Amino acid sequence: MDAATLTYDTLRFVEFEDFPETSEPVWILGKEYNALTEKDEILSDVTSRLWFTYRKNFPPIGGTGPTSDTGWGCMLRCGQMILGEALVCRHLGRDWRWAKGQKQREEYISLLNAFIDKKDSYYSIHQIAQMGVGEGKPIGQWYGPNTVAQVLKKLAVFDTWSKVVVHVAMDNTVVIEEIKRLCMPWLDAAGAYGESEGVGELNGCLEGACAMAEEETALWRPLVLLIPLRLGLSDINDAYIDTLKQCFMLPQSLGVIGGKPNSAHYFIGYVGEELIYLDPHTTQPAVEPSEDSQVPDETYHCQHPPCRMHICELDPSIAAGFFCRTEDEFDDWCMRIRRLSCNRGTLPMFELVDSQPSHMVSVDTLNLTPDFSDSDRLERFFDSEDEEFEILSL
Repeated sequence: MDAATLTYDTLRFVEFEDFPETSEPVWILGKEYNALTEKDEILSDVTSRLWFTYRKNFPPIGGTGPTSDTGWGCMLRCGQMILGEALVCRHLGRDWRWAKGQKQREEYISLLNAFIDKKDSYYSIHQIAQMGVGEGKPIGQWYGPNTVAQVLKKLAVFDTWSKVVVHVAMDNTVVIEEIKRLCMPWLDAAGAYGESEGVGELNGCLEGACAMAEEETALWRPLVLLIPLRLGLSDINDAYIDTLKQCFMLPQSLGVIGGKPNSAHYFIGYVGEELIYLDPHTTQPAVEPSEDSQVPDETYHCQHPPCRMHICELDPSIAAGFFCRTEDEFDDWCMRIRRLSCNRGTLPMFELVDSQPSHMVSVDTLNLTPDFSDSDRLERFFDSEDEEFEILSL
């Protein structure tokens, strides 16, 4: 049966391949497991990731639009999953585990409510689809990794609860100075990074900073770093394979969104030469929160062994994600990336630089606003697509 035709009713009758018995290490979002002795721990970790799939019978998008995203929303759902993982790390911690039927923390319920399929949820399919119109994507059209990353960046501005910075690194380049300016804007306003004198006074007048807790503004706004990449032309270049694997080994890893042309998956790890992923191609009924905002959550967790595919089958257009709660975690990530770039026989997937190269245009200096009033002027700055996946260019 084609996974794209699965529904909630047929899902229970489908046989899923069990996790392989292998001595090779299993890596899930920065955690290493032994498949021979830790299979239960592996499945518990996978089940605890938020699993967003196609839904049906939700309120019409835009009031008169689709009531299901079956057939077109898979990359939008993958975007929800990679951001959902970041927010789990932000509010619950990477070691948090979900168990069927147990009473959940208030933060978990609030997190789920941010993704419920209704127009006023921060990251609902409604918000992503309608925000995508400003990126040149009509409602109901398939997205590529770059488009969904840009949309999530814009939606995060309105999330006053999580208060994360979503940064999309363009042109295959991560600029350290740019990220630190975004995550510590009050230090930039003070005149220099690390200059603490007068910061407390500035916090009271900086736009946005006054709404944040003092302990947060004094340090770092948690970073969700999304890096759209193209790792080959029609197929992934073999030189990138080891580097891609090593990304799943980093403690800051949020995984990768990508897949095959017009069929997106959320990749959370690997074993041997196989990638481990969550598949959004299952249509489930929309979920309605109860009056006390409690969410029936069993359908938001994949309770069968995860899917796997050979890494060579991956379409070369992807977006890799990383989460850094603190400046120390970001500095640690930079150190690890620089070490990876020194490995012989591998090709770095992106460049890490201290300051912005002169040939690059800073996306933030374009002064993009949430209402996209200057989107026409940008003339599709963000995307240049082929027929199936996006090729990044500026």
